[in-house]
Amino acid sequence: MHQSLLVAHSLFRWAVLIALLFSIYKAWQGHRKLLPFTKTDNSLRHWTATITHIQLLLGIILYTQSAVAKAMVSEIKNGWSDPVFFGLVHLSLMLTAVVFITIGSAKAKRVLSDSDKFKTMLTFFLIGLCIILIAIPWPFSPLAQRPYLRHF
Repeated sequence: MHQSLLVAHSLFRWAVLIALLFSIYKAWQGHRKLLPFTKTDNSLRHWTATITHIQLLLGIILYTQSAVAKAMVSEIKNGWSDPVFFGLVHLSLMLTAVVFITIGSAKAKRVLSDSDKFKTMLTFFLIGLCIILIAIPWPFSPLAQRPYLRHF
């Protein structure tokens, strides 16, 4: 089960990134061109937040099933390592990113003007994306390396 969750979490990150990039692009265009905030834009806002929440749930389930969480406690005394990265940095930053995306989605839903809806989405989703890009264990990262795609 752990391996399946790991693969699902790894694959789903691409859905999160694609949804965020597309939402940010549409919000930037909508704000810049003063476009009306359509039902499609609202659905995009909603589904981006939903996809992000699903990824968070996969991550939390994976975290509770993982030996990484247990190893982090003993490794934190020995300095920086993969367990410390995943148990502390990755978890904290990803939770922070999801909070920004959730707040941005909720605020954009409640703001009255179309331009402000786009601006709110753009700001909060962009902050969330930046945090996510920092927290992903990219293959080139000095903190923890993982492949672009996991296989069974």
